[in-house]
Amino acid sequence: MISLDIPLISNLDVLNNIALIKLYRDNLPKRQAEQLVLKLLNRYKLEDIAYKRSADLTDEHRFCVMLLRAAMINEATIVIDRPFIILHNSQDSSFMKYALNTIDDLYNQCHILDYIWNKDRYIKDNAS
Repeated sequence: MISLDIPLISNLDVLNNIALIKLYRDNLPKRQAEQLVLKLLNRYKLEDIAYKRSADLTDEHRFCVMLLRAAMINEATIVIDRPFIILHNSQDSSFMKYALNTIDDLYNQCHILDYIWNKDRYIKDNAS
């Protein structure tokens, strides 16, 4: 789940927030988990934030980190709770769509829970 109610762990940097899942859930060796996370951050061109903490991130960077953390579970179903609360400067869903598409091979499904009054902020594909 991606939600402000489930924040990143504040005393861990980005690398360890994401690697934590692979370290403890899959027993992946630390070096291997860190290399995986760096490769995934590179998909977003964000390897430079690997050693930053949550307080030092932009909303977009924090969203990507939360998304990667959620996608670390094998065969993940991602649930995004009120994304415009996390991405409060976004006018539409284009950044969220980009972030999801960039790692679409890492999860099975994604469900977005949001308020009805935000429906017009979602970009529709193949709209006529």
